[in-house]
Amino acid sequence: MLTKKILVGDWLRTDAGYKILLTKVNENGTLDAQYFNPNPINIGKAIWEESSGSLKIIIELRDVNYPGSTYTLSYLTDRDLLAGEYYQAVEGLTFYVEFARNQ
Repeated sequence: MLTKKILVGDWLRTDAGYKILLTKVNENGTLDAQYFNPNPINIGKAIWEESSGSLKIIIELRDVNYPGSTYTLSYLTDRDLLAGEYYQAVEGLTFYVEFARNQ
């Protein structure tokens, strides 16, 4: 079973200069998170959940040009990656994305 603290870190999207900074995983299911593109973008909500031994995060962006765009990412243990979908709300499109830990 994974410890949720594995999510804490500085994560860079592998196809662009976007960054998720996770500083704390709270017991109530929320995350202390920041998002940069490359400037800070407001986060509406950031949550984590554990299901069948895997960890998932959901980050909803709420800012100019980000009216509810959402990352839904799973932690891939074997690759130390956050991977999943990015819903781009303005255009209504969903993309596969990966975030690698910034060492």
